[in-house]
Amino acid sequence: MIRDFKTGDLDRIMDIWLGGNLDAHPFISREYWYREFKKVREMIPRAEIFVYEDEDGIQGFLGILGYYMSGLFVDAEHRSLGIGKKLLDAAKEKHRELMLSVYADNKRAFSFYEREGFEIVELRPDENTGAAEYEMRFFRS
Repeated sequence: MIRDFKTGDLDRIMDIWLGGNLDAHPFISREYWYREFKKVREMIPRAEIFVYEDEDGIQGFLGILGYYMSGLFVDAEHRSLGIGKKLLDAAKEKHRELMLSVYADNKRAFSFYEREGFEIVELRPDENTGAAEYEMRFFRS
């Protein structure tokens, strides 16, 4: 089921966030994600968060600031089961337009967003890591 964020979700969400970034971005130093952890933890409660929870607990989440999708993460053991698509569909239902950035070397995520109707706006280096990233846009007319 998809539901809104609750304060008690924060520890589990941050575990998923850190694990997801370390898994999906081997081309970025691990230290970078550990440095970003505190900042992201402080930002989560200020964002619009969609949480996917099943009988075993929280398995994924999607965060949005305004219309910028700041992250979509699914627990490693629950990937490729449709959870990410369910979270994205919930966000698309509520938002007519979404923007996001995805690292070019994260081919799995890039393919997912492209398949889900996002279009490339720009390819540029990420100002924090120097890695190439696509800015992508979804728009429902």
